[in-house]
Amino acid sequence: MSRKKINRLRERFKKGMATSFKKINSSIETDSFLYNEDIEGSIAHTEMLAKQKIISPSESTKIIRGLKKIKSEIKSNKFIFSDELEDIHLNIETRLFELIGETAGKLHTARSRNDQVVTDLKLWMKKDQISILKKIKKVKSVLVQLAKKNVKTIIPGLTHFQSAQPISAGHYFLAYYEMFKRDTVRFCEALKRIDENPLGSCALAGTQYKINRFQTSKKLGFKKPSKNSIDSVADRDFVIDFLSNASVLSVHLSRISEEIVLFSSDLINIFRLSDEVVSSSSILPQKRNPDGAELIRAKAAITFSNLNSALNLLKALPLTYSKDLQEDKQLVVNASNNLKISLDCIIDILNNLEINKKNAESYLNNSFSNATELADWLVINLNYTFRDAHSMSSKIVNYAEKKRKFLKDLNLTDYKKFDSRISKNLMNSLKIENAVNNKISYGGTSTSEVSKMIILAKKEILNEKI
Repeated sequence: MSRKKINRLRERFKKGMATSFKKINSSIETDSFLYNEDIEGSIAHTEMLAKQKIISPSESTKIIRGLKKIKSEIKSNKFIFSDELEDIHLNIETRLFELIGETAGKLHTARSRNDQVVTDLKLWMKKDQISILKKIKKVKSVLVQLAKKNVKTIIPGLTHFQSAQPISAGHYFLAYYEMFKRDTVRFCEALKRIDENPLGSCALAGTQYKINRFQTSKKLGFKKPSKNSIDSVADRDFVIDFLSNASVLSVHLSRISEEIVLFSSDLINIFRLSDEVVSSSSILPQKRNPDGAELIRAKAAITFSNLNSALNLLKALPLTYSKDLQEDKQLVVNASNNLKISLDCIIDILNNLEINKKNAESYLNNSFSNATELADWLVINLNYTFRDAHSMSSKIVNYAEKKRKFLKDLNLTDYKKFDSRISKNLMNSLKIENAVNNKISYGGTSTSEVSKMIILAKKEILNEKI
């Protein structure tokens, strides 16, 4: 298909663009993905113009027919994008002139590229964030499945990456479920804020044409039109919202990935990843590298930098539109692509993760992770204050360390050296499984509480309206 590379917006100038200016000014490589939204917005705008009798019905029909043909051409890879035409808007408009002639010029009545581009981006981001929300929902479902499978599996709970207390592995996976649940809330809130239609704000001041912005809002699926034309074209808060939410989500993805990397290491070996989600080394044949988890970690860093770039882009930008805003789209798309591949990857990793129960049990039995149970027993049974119980337990731990034993290895005689009132039922409290099941507080790690939370989580997922 031939293309006349005529930029109608250059008619004021006698000379063509310098090569460097053309390169830096063109955004077609980064905004061509908005073609569907650009055409969708143009069709809604055309229908509104006709209904308001700003253009005739026949002109509207002609324009819409041309726009639909352009959409078909782009989808079938028959459309030639030109950097001479700067952006997706002028590329489509120029092709429309080729198809229907001067009637194409009426399409841009009562709008500007300023409100057009922000409308396009909002339309695309609304759809994209719903796609991301669906992937987050899958992650949560997998975590709940893992939790259900491992309610009675006991693993070390850590603080400062040292054994702290034994916990249900189901409780551990539900901790990440809660993180991703908050991500769902954040993205849903962002969708509410993005749901204002800027189309019709024009360059910055609105228009003298009697347009109906409520009609275009309804047609495009926006809740309502934006209230201030200046803010409408200058606003990129919704970009910051997205990148901020993407960054928090990336933190959660990175944290669970970090633990998968650590716990699947042969130095710890509590997690085992199946062959589908590991790779080998070019020189070390024994290696089972968790590359997917490592790359999720890395992509989080890139998403953080996208947020920082967007904030810096906006921080000193005067109202209303400046070409600086052209750079926002690649930040959004890059973050979105990284999020989606990371979410898909973590789903596969979690679906291919098993717990090495013997190793977990060995770590717990060879640690002082039940020391809190000793302190609690002293409080409950001997009326110690907790601070006194903590002090006494510390002394007993020191004693056990000197004897190269753990609390379970000490006999009743050893304990009575510290307090003659200590009885043999202490030994039952020190058992790892009891240390877990004694944590009956709401949200605690006992199997009864974890089972309740799994039921609640399943209901929450089922009731999500995404």
